[in-house]
Amino acid sequence: MPSLSTTQRTQLERVVIRFAGDSGDGMQLTGDRFTAESAAFGNDLSTLPNFPAEIRAPQGTIPGVSSFQVHFASRDILTPGDRPDVLVAMNPAALKANIADLRPGATVIVDTHDFTKRNLTKAGYAENPLEDGSLDELQLHAVDMTGVTVEAVKEFGLSRKDAARAKNMFALGLVSWMYGRPVEGTIAHLTSKFAKVPAIRDANITAFKTGWNFGETTEAFAASYEVAPADAPPGTYRNITGGIALSYGLIAAGVRSGLRVFLGAYPITPASDILHELSKHKKFGVTTFQAEDEIAGVGAALGAAYGGALGVTTTSGPGLALKAETVGLAVMLELPLLVVNVQRGGPSTGLPTKTEQADLLMAMHGRNGEAPLPIVAPQSPADCFDAAIEAARIAVEHRTPVILLSDGSLANGSEPWRLPEVEDLPTIDPDFATAKNHGSDEDGQPTDFWPYLRDEETLSRPWAIPGTPGLEHRIGGIEKKAGSGEISYDPANHDHMVRIRQEKVDRIAATLPDLEVVDPDGDAKLLIIGWGSTYGPISAGARRVRQRGQSVATVHVRHLNPFPANLGEILGRYDRVVCPEMNLGQLASLLRDRYLVDVRRLTTVRGMPFGAEQLEHEFLQHLEEMA
Repeated sequence: MPSLSTTQRTQLERVVIRFAGDSGDGMQLTGDRFTAESAAFGNDLSTLPNFPAEIRAPQGTIPGVSSFQVHFASRDILTPGDRPDVLVAMNPAALKANIADLRPGATVIVDTHDFTKRNLTKAGYAENPLEDGSLDELQLHAVDMTGVTVEAVKEFGLSRKDAARAKNMFALGLVSWMYGRPVEGTIAHLTSKFAKVPAIRDANITAFKTGWNFGETTEAFAASYEVAPADAPPGTYRNITGGIALSYGLIAAGVRSGLRVFLGAYPITPASDILHELSKHKKFGVTTFQAEDEIAGVGAALGAAYGGALGVTTTSGPGLALKAETVGLAVMLELPLLVVNVQRGGPSTGLPTKTEQADLLMAMHGRNGEAPLPIVAPQSPADCFDAAIEAARIAVEHRTPVILLSDGSLANGSEPWRLPEVEDLPTIDPDFATAKNHGSDEDGQPTDFWPYLRDEETLSRPWAIPGTPGLEHRIGGIEKKAGSGEISYDPANHDHMVRIRQEKVDRIAATLPDLEVVDPDGDAKLLIIGWGSTYGPISAGARRVRQRGQSVATVHVRHLNPFPANLGEILGRYDRVVCPEMNLGQLASLLRDRYLVDVRRLTTVRGMPFGAEQLEHEFLQHLEEMA
């Protein structure tokens, strides 16, 4: 089998493909393999896995549909794409759940095997859509993928059920042929994955090759396409998800600070991948502790920070609520603690497999008393690496807990990542306390160690490792006397300590780079401001507006507390400011309160990212109103 078909291919700039089927049909593996081969081919890409919210949703029903969308191109792209150019649907429910997203002329490849009356009814179809003309505006390819696969793998002696499970590899082979994807990587992957079960290994490889050959030989697929590699700066690249990138960022932060990394976590969707990944890297000084609950996880992480490690805890929104009291304790103790919140739809259990940005106000204010802490938000899957290092830098150097706000679309999505040179990564200085960090009396004579004697520039307190001779000290959750750290109920002292903790966080702004506005024409009057994973859709929407000859400026905020020093000046330069968010306007509220600017809200809480077309339409409407 050749690595690429010799059939004449039509060149395309970009393609969006969505694989959809029942949660047991292997759509995530199929999409992941297609993505890996596209990355190896050199395409720029972005992905959007979409999982059922229920672990065991009824088979063949719409709630049980799992999908994986990949957008790959010969140029730089910013989103997983709005509407698929190709939909691969493995059953009626998968077709029903995704058909509304297709434009007329889109390609639909359907496995006809499960289009029985019973399954059609489960999906809500009164008639078979493959026969009633409802799909006439689409390029429909109806193929009995299951039947062809079962026949092709007969020689391996599998049960019919096990043989049918290889149908996703048939689909992958067919679509790989259609778009000229390499095949060697997938074959090597299957060989390794099923090495201990030769029959399953050979069946999957055979199904994959059968799908490829089906596309090559059948007259139904007369057209095939190729998306050329994208231009990219030289370097070593790999495809990476946000969860993995964030894990690597934590490891890098440990290496660049010389600290051991301790993760105390309780498994929760969609943050569990970080726990799974970090558990593989003990050789980098990483210790992972799967706690019995969220409170134990953050307590262990804070204890590790007290002991001189980089303490990390990972969670999603419900877990952040449970961790609030201990995070407040970390504010009082003024210890470095990194709290990673991979946001999902809420409230309560909410939409555990869907994305949202609705925890910003909880991160800002979700603790009792005045308990300020810094907040950092990555903007893309690959950027999770750099954001993790930045959050760790702030936590360690400023002696404060930091909340890192990722979300489900970042954690599960993927894109090419250029591996950095280790020496180019920022260094992080723990600056542990020594015997010299002592207080002094009125005559200037040294006294006992003062755990709350502050650095003049950062206002951070000493980080004294327990057991260090001469640095014995007490810390706890009751208010401290300035400097000495003794328990104090004095009103004036409490007022001072509350304000000094706030000022310590405020001073972090001096260490942050100025925000850069993207305004190619230099004359925009409309500013679009975003944070977190809205970066891709906002940038893509603005690109579309500019291609229409209109001017629009964009700025993206990574540091949400404190804000960068020049943010207020930027907001004041524009006639109108619009803030798209996957919540009901949380950043917009913070900006309006802080800068007294009429920030317009643009919100969605559908559990899915904004679409570039949607934002293009919204931006154009604002421009029309301003004309």
